[in-house]
Amino acid sequence: MADFNIIEVLLLAVVTFILAIDQFSFTELLYRPIVACTLIGLVLGDANIGLVVGGTYELIMIGNMPIGGAQPPNAVIGGVMAVIFAVKSGIAVNAAIGLAIPFSLFGQYAVTLTFTLMSGLMVKADKAAAEADPDGIVKINLLSMAILGGLFVVIALLGYFGGAAFGTKLTELSEDFGWLMGGLDAAGGMMRYVGFATLMKIMISSRLWGFYFMGFVMAVILGQLPALGGSKLLLIAVIAVGIAIYDFQSKISQKQAVAESGGDANGI
Repeated sequence: MADFNIIEVLLLAVVTFILAIDQFSFTELLYRPIVACTLIGLVLGDANIGLVVGGTYELIMIGNMPIGGAQPPNAVIGGVMAVIFAVKSGIAVNAAIGLAIPFSLFGQYAVTLTFTLMSGLMVKADKAAAEADPDGIVKINLLSMAILGGLFVVIALLGYFGGAAFGTKLTELSEDFGWLMGGLDAAGGMMRYVGFATLMKIMISSRLWGFYFMGFVMAVILGQLPALGGSKLLLIAVIAVGIAIYDFQSKISQKQAVAESGGDANGI
């Protein structure tokens, strides 16, 4: 059974509340897994694990976006719970992410419930706007943030107290049920590629697929070289970013040149 302390619980509640409202009403930057999981890791006393979980979960959620009013599994609660499992229960990162997936579904339901409840108050928001009453609109926004943040905090704390104990129990039974933990680990590792595949489907372009596959092949090859493995892969990413920026600027210059060579002055 994991140890709990009131300061950690309070900080977890506050940070989770901020992350919950950030995805719709705040900076829209903090809630991303790479930031959110690191913050939760700091709260729980292991920022390194939080960063590793956040980086992995970011790959999973990179192509995860709402379509219309439909909400995808929520990255905030999923990330929070993955860090809790990894830090408090000592579960491997991929397995912790697999265990956290059901909680991301609870987050999805919480967002949908909040939207449903607030839809009935949109008439009041319209009335406040018609009457030039900014205070009325602010109150409605604050209410929506309180509902969503409160639901997320409840889910996170339930997962913190009950979920961590559940994760510890799974660890104790891992020798007898190794297939279960192995399945969770495989599922968590596979989901990052699902996220990339979703992103590529949205951005589908025949001329981009080559770069997509070359990137994975290079990552695998370079990852096997001690001198270029681990964090040094970021250097390769920086080179790729430089090439992308050069390509973008070149195309902009070409378009400007075409525009300057034509126009009404030349009878076109």
